[in-house]
Amino acid sequence: MRVSFQSLPLRYFLEVARSGSVNQAAAQLHVAASAVSRQLAKLEDSLSVALFERQARGMRLTDAGAQLLAYATAQAQESDQLLAQIRGLAEQERHLVRVASTEGFAAGFLPWVLGAFREQHAQAQIHLQVGSPDEVAALVLRGEADLGLKYSTRPEKGLQLLHSAVAPVCAIMRPEHPLARQRQVTVAQVVHYPLLMATSGLTATQLFDQCCSMLGLHYTATVTSNFSAALLPMVCPQDVMLASYLTAAPWMESGHLVARPFEEVQLQQRRLQILALKGRSLPASVAAFSMHLIAAAEQFGKRKVRQRSRAGVSA
Repeated sequence: MRVSFQSLPLRYFLEVARSGSVNQAAAQLHVAASAVSRQLAKLEDSLSVALFERQARGMRLTDAGAQLLAYATAQAQESDQLLAQIRGLAEQERHLVRVASTEGFAAGFLPWVLGAFREQHAQAQIHLQVGSPDEVAALVLRGEADLGLKYSTRPEKGLQLLHSAVAPVCAIMRPEHPLARQRQVTVAQVVHYPLLMATSGLTATQLFDQCCSMLGLHYTATVTSNFSAALLPMVCPQDVMLASYLTAAPWMESGHLVARPFEEVQLQQRRLQILALKGRSLPASVAAFSMHLIAAAEQFGKRKVRQRSRAGVSA
């Protein structure tokens, strides 16, 4: 369907001026010739000037009609350009996927997921925002992100849970670390080594602090950061970093680091969450990416199980 921002009389005037005939204009507009004549008369009455000379062989523009034709033609071209821009924006929005995530996912896991998705969906336009767990939830609630990816220990009000999986806090270390020979580690063991950890507002540190408080343990972090990816290259032979499997997965798959789960149940309560706004129907592009994201999270979960199995055999 053709959309026009012009008034009905002006549209009819343009068609008559182009064709030079009321009957031909009516045929192009799919209306009766009397309707075209009526709109032309209304336009001329409103302007108090004749726009056409009625001749036996058709309609000829007067000087006033020629001026109006120039104006109406320019306006029509501008309208067409605006409509093209609007349709272009609509087409872009149809392929737009806005994702909000905490930085632990943005460092290694999400780039791999997004790269694979773009290979399958060449028209996809991705907008990734990185923030704290609370900021991720807020972005989805405000409609500034379609999907949120974060770690959490509780449900989020107003948000729909598309996927959830256990994402325990692990002790990340070099393969030659003394604790790397064990299948599991304890908080009491870990606090005796230099600790690299996130700042206090993030879930791994919150759970670790709660566990230390319950056990009456104290520690001093050697390095803290709100950007865990910056900590990974810093891990020295005696260091222990607190992070999830997904955060350190690229480093573990290359053999530079290993992950050991904690025995304490408190550090196993965290969950990976993929969130969307409750009650919202996801656009096709967003729904496709959500399925891709869930499949990738499940795939990494299976890798983690295999990694643990190999660690158990070697232990």
